[in-house]
Amino acid sequence: MDFILDYHLQGLVIGVCTFLIIGLFHPVVIKAEYYWGTRCWWIFLLLGLGGIAASLWLENVMLSSLAGVFAFSSFWTIKELFDQEKRVQKGWFPKNPRRTYKF
Repeated sequence: MDFILDYHLQGLVIGVCTFLIIGLFHPVVIKAEYYWGTRCWWIFLLLGLGGIAASLWLENVMLSSLAGVFAFSSFWTIKELFDQEKRVQKGWFPKNPRRTYKF
């Protein structure tokens, strides 16, 4: 019985952690675009590749799943950085006065 309960709780923990990881990346996108623009996209590419490597290397299902969620959230952040730049251009988010913009 403990074995079955363990797996049910693991799913719940993975779901909650996925929610938190995705939620963490939202302000990261805004701050990264504000300070560095889209130039920092390669950092998220490296984080994503590292997350994939960790997901393949880890034997624990929960940790492997969370590494995969982190990896693909990092990849999604690359797209969101460029979308955030468009939102700044539209005036939906403030420009950084210390940076020069392409637009």
